[in-house]
Amino acid sequence: MIYEFYALLPLVILSFSSLLWLVIDGIWKNKSLNFWGTFASLVITFVSIFFSIQYFDLITGIARNQLVTKGFLSFNGFSYYFDLVFVFAGILTLLSSRDYQRAKYIELNEFYTLILIAVFGMMIISHSNNLLTLFLGIETMSLSFYVLAGFFRKSNESVESAMKYFLLGAFATGFLVYGIAFVYGATKSLYLDELSVLVQNGSFQKVYFTIGLVLVLIGLAFKIAAFPFHQWAADVYTGSPTTVAGFMSTAGKASAIFGLYLVARYLIFPFSGIEFAKFTSSQVQLVVAIISALTMLVGNFIALVQKNVKRMLAYSSIAHAGYLLMGIVANNAEGWNAIGFYSLSYLFMQIGAFLVLSTIETSEINFVTMEDFSGFSRKHPFVAGTMSVFMLSLAGIPPFAGFFGKYLLFVSAIKAGYLWLTIIAVIASIISMYYYIGLILYMYFKEPKLEISPRFGLPFVSIVLCLVGTIILGIVPQYIIDFTYYLIR
Repeated sequence: MIYEFYALLPLVILSFSSLLWLVIDGIWKNKSLNFWGTFASLVITFVSIFFSIQYFDLITGIARNQLVTKGFLSFNGFSYYFDLVFVFAGILTLLSSRDYQRAKYIELNEFYTLILIAVFGMMIISHSNNLLTLFLGIETMSLSFYVLAGFFRKSNESVESAMKYFLLGAFATGFLVYGIAFVYGATKSLYLDELSVLVQNGSFQKVYFTIGLVLVLIGLAFKIAAFPFHQWAADVYTGSPTTVAGFMSTAGKASAIFGLYLVARYLIFPFSGIEFAKFTSSQVQLVVAIISALTMLVGNFIALVQKNVKRMLAYSSIAHAGYLLMGIVANNAEGWNAIGFYSLSYLFMQIGAFLVLSTIETSEINFVTMEDFSGFSRKHPFVAGTMSVFMLSLAGIPPFAGFFGKYLLFVSAIKAGYLWLTIIAVIASIISMYYYIGLILYMYFKEPKLEISPRFGLPFVSIVLCLVGTIILGIVPQYIIDFTYYLIR
């Protein structure tokens, strides 16, 4: 049917492009062709998503949650919104990666193709209506990340990060697969819409379903880097290529959050009175709230003592996973909308900070410390100002995007009756100001100790886009808020 064509168009373009550029690279070793071809593929995919949204909303009037491919995939406004976030993250990463690879004296076309495949996996997650499809999307994304994390094969840190990510990722995959198997054994279905009805009617084997649900949540918590499954994140992000670390900590985290959103919305939270084996779904919601609180606190406290800027951003990304979990806990329209807004805001400010670091790193400078930024503003005022904006936004200081993102998450949690969680989140945000503002102090109020200079070029297109996005979302957030409400209504 014609609506299936429009629904699948972005996925088809991206999957075909991934294969096309992989084959072309095998035939014709032209780095410029592959780079710009991959960039064009992402841009075309980005535009095609708007065509799909327009078709469903303005032309046909089809229901917003439209199932295709025999129910394996679901297409609605919220999933399309996250498609835009994922593809835009891929564009930002791609634009900055070529210069970064050259600075490290390694440039391989496979890097660009892996970005496409990772984005494709993320889009599969956002459209999943079946736990098997969700698993395939997560693994497609994860396999790309395993390779990207160890892309600098001559770097011990990069290889170590890939090995850690692969081993722990495989361990988490085991939890996810076993959980899905238990859910199927308890319900005889893997379709989320069917599972929702079965849970609501109580037509499931409670013990097996509970075991499966717990295992699925553990697998997804690992992908999000939520406490107590967060230990891998700092080592993996620190050892990975810096542009990849930014991509994984933003788009990768957002896709895993969306997977958790699907499980929570269909299987747990809508039915507060449903009893599982020994507890109710309301108690599961409380457990997720506790995990959210501990994730925020642990991530920020450990980030306090970090001197390596990249490692500091890695630990802070754990804390931001805790903030995003607040939207899951809220289980209301405000919470879902806050997740959408904060995912985009976090994309701009976090990936922007990582991209600034990538322009400073060279083959000799692998890890930039706080002290390395001493006096940075004197010779590079624009870059220092840009980095300061990202730090202030990550800390949640107005008038930048991070402030309004946290505000929306806090309001949604309060409306859901989780005032105590909001208080903890505010305390965690105050703690984070120490190290975020600490970097600014080094840049503006310390004497220079090491001469570090950013490389100006194509990466600064991505950095400027991140800067503009961080500022605009902070000054006029209502446009994106209205857009997300429009898509998820």
